[in-house]
Amino acid sequence: MMKESSEHLGRLQHFVNYDYWANRGVLASFKAANPVPQRGLKLLAHIIGAEFIWWARIKGEKSPLAVWPDLSLDECEKFVGELFRLWSEYLGHLPNDRIADQVTYKNSKGEPWGSSIEDILMHVAFHSAYHRGQIAAEMRAAGFTPAYTDYIQGVRTGAVE
Repeated sequence: MMKESSEHLGRLQHFVNYDYWANRGVLASFKAANPVPQRGLKLLAHIIGAEFIWWARIKGEKSPLAVWPDLSLDECEKFVGELFRLWSEYLGHLPNDRIADQVTYKNSKGEPWGSSIEDILMHVAFHSAYHRGQIAAEMRAAGFTPAYTDYIQGVRTGAVE
């Protein structure tokens, strides 16, 4: 079981790496656009806000950001790096046998829930990918080329380890 848990932790770090790579790609595409599509920026800010909320839930703290924060491009860039550091440090110190631990929290409607650390981290990765797809659509609609943030692209190019 210990080896299996260790492999799960490594896999979760892999998805954190993917999330970081993909979010940096979105930031780069925004920097190349003029002007930055505001709906796309709002979606990236939401990705960041939601990740901070999940981080805070795991830590039993109050999130420093709202679920839909109003962030500038520079603030998004700062927070993307901070989240990568926070998640990586957390996983680097998480004992192998704690990955299935339940985190209790209240959702945005005030309803009580419990989820495993593993499920939370997978949700964070999938939630972010979903919204990056919306960002890509916004970029295309505004006449810009979106970042290529597909998971398989990151893996096959070696950008995601």
